[in-house]
Amino acid sequence: MTEKSHINGKVLFALTLVHFTGDFYSSFTSPLFPLFVEKLGLSMAQVGTIAGVNRLLAFIIQPPVGYLSDRYQTRWFILGGLLLAVIFVPLSGLATGFWTLMLAVSIGSMGSSMFHPAVTGMVPVYAGQKAGFSMSIFNTGGTLAFGIGPLFITWYAARYGLSGLPATMVMGLAVIAWLFMTLPTPVSEGMRHLGFLGAVRESLGDAWKPIFLIWAVMFIRAVAGQAFITFMPVYFVERGFSVVSAGVIFAIFTVSGTFSGLFAGLASDRYGLKPVFLLCHLLMTPSLLLLLKLPGDWVYLGSILAGGMVLSTLPLGVVMAQTLAPRGRSMVASLMMGFAYGLGGLISPVVGAVADAYSTHTALMIMSFVPMLTVPVILLFPRAR
Repeated sequence: MTEKSHINGKVLFALTLVHFTGDFYSSFTSPLFPLFVEKLGLSMAQVGTIAGVNRLLAFIIQPPVGYLSDRYQTRWFILGGLLLAVIFVPLSGLATGFWTLMLAVSIGSMGSSMFHPAVTGMVPVYAGQKAGFSMSIFNTGGTLAFGIGPLFITWYAARYGLSGLPATMVMGLAVIAWLFMTLPTPVSEGMRHLGFLGAVRESLGDAWKPIFLIWAVMFIRAVAGQAFITFMPVYFVERGFSVVSAGVIFAIFTVSGTFSGLFAGLASDRYGLKPVFLLCHLLMTPSLLLLLKLPGDWVYLGSILAGGMVLSTLPLGVVMAQTLAPRGRSMVASLMMGFAYGLGGLISPVVGAVADAYSTHTALMIMSFVPMLTVPVILLFPRAR
């Protein structure tokens, strides 16, 4: 495979649009949990179970899809996965109970898990010499979607109700039609002759030890990040904020990750990945504690700081792993995103049980200290640009 020396802006825009559209619909669920709790009588443990199962699906689906994306040149994983997210997440508004809600959200999550490895693996191919910055731009599509999506869907649900959610799939279907005519076919990594385990060995090679360290940091970060993303809307509604205000806080949390990810990508291209990782992870715990402690409207400022720190290193982990193991980019991306994200999110039912037994505030306070566990691991990272 030959890489180009210049950024292909048109393709990167299409890939970023895939990321934005899929995550836009995926972002609907968490900010609507307060309404689902009210309508369906869900407990915090059930909320955590829905979130945890969705993370589990990412854990199960992304590595095999990453392997198949490296093995076969097809757009089916991208467009088909996006189609599932666009259709089934809005159908969750028609759920009549815990299990129907679980089914609709889970199928939508499966679709989101399908397109992520393929599009993430394509980014370095069209990034030229700006891998860190290009991956941050691509990641911006997802984090911006998780910022705009909650604002849109909380306003929409407040006005039209949960039963009106299916009408929102029209926007996504229009985007898919454009992508069908625009998106190029993924470039094969040349490992069709290898089985799954052979592809993993070929992808990682001698770099498996540092890649495992990166994965461990991404996993621990996901434990804390997914706990806040899942329970933060419920927590702020409990504190007296409206559903729309809680959605705004959630949106600010994720949008700040958009800008921090861009700055982190630029800084990593200039100073290296390890120093940026270390600084961001040192600041995660203080910023999360501040978010929980700030009174009144100061919470909006706290969400900027907390979201910026928690989400800033997500694209950097993918870039660092792909730098160390340039073959099998989709596979490596799935390990850094789906595998770490999925396992990290499995803690959500436990966090929900703690919230039921004590309080949501107590559960999130405990989760605030989890990122400190990443600091000694980051110190073992190799230096890489």
